[in-house]
Amino acid sequence: MKPATSRVGSTWPTAASRQADMLRLTYLIRRKSGLEADAFRAALQERFASTLAASAGRLRLSRAIFVQTLDDPMNEALARPRGDMEAPYDGVIELWWATDEDADAGTNAAADLVEREAAFIDHERSPLWLNCEYPQINPAHVVTARAASPLVKLYFPLRQQASLSDDAAREHWLRQHGPIIRAHAAGMGMVRYMQVHRVDTPLERRLREQRGTATPAYLGHAETWLDRSIASAPEARLGGRAAIADEKRFIDFARSSIWVGKERIVFDRR
Repeated sequence: MKPATSRVGSTWPTAASRQADMLRLTYLIRRKSGLEADAFRAALQERFASTLAASAGRLRLSRAIFVQTLDDPMNEALARPRGDMEAPYDGVIELWWATDEDADAGTNAAADLVEREAAFIDHERSPLWLNCEYPQINPAHVVTARAASPLVKLYFPLRQQASLSDDAAREHWLRQHGPIIRAHAAGMGMVRYMQVHRVDTPLERRLREQRGTATPAYLGHAETWLDRSIASAPEARLGGRAAIADEKRFIDFARSSIWVGKERIVFDRR
């Protein structure tokens, strides 16, 4: 990805302005009503993962990561100081294509996978969108919150306050909030921190229509890889208070969500 500074400005990325980057899709998953958590995990992490990996070539996918939400006290600890928030999602599917052309062709070839999703995903309540990544803390080595790792991956899909335009909220998020988080990152146990901003594209609209998605899109999401052995230290609490104090300036907490999970790299063909 290009460095974060390449995208700072008053004009936010469009599909036309980010041709050189890999195209990333974030798909927040709520499981179908009546489906138990264990059955959902088996459907996503076993059967669907295998199907997706076998279909990677015809879907022109470069990379796929699944994130399973943890049933963990940390979720409540993150949400409590922010007030009423949306419930955590049950999981996340992250997909990458090398080009827009690959994404268009690949998603056009995915009708059978959409049908398979319907067996375990509540399409109406599971939003998906295309992104631009703004690395904030991005070490050279690969960071993954695998099942056996002490790391967890924090997801924070957010919507801005009604008084702010998309551009104003993005400007604050990137220029004001990012430096605050970076200043406290070590004390909070952050190994990696990315701002992932939604890009409005015709492809997103097509994918939503294909699934009957009703949940409104988010402004984007923050994602952080945390070392749990550090995340409860006094320095972490100090950083958390500073983060929340600034979040109150632009985030609508009642229409945002926060949780932690574990990653599984389904495949990486880069």
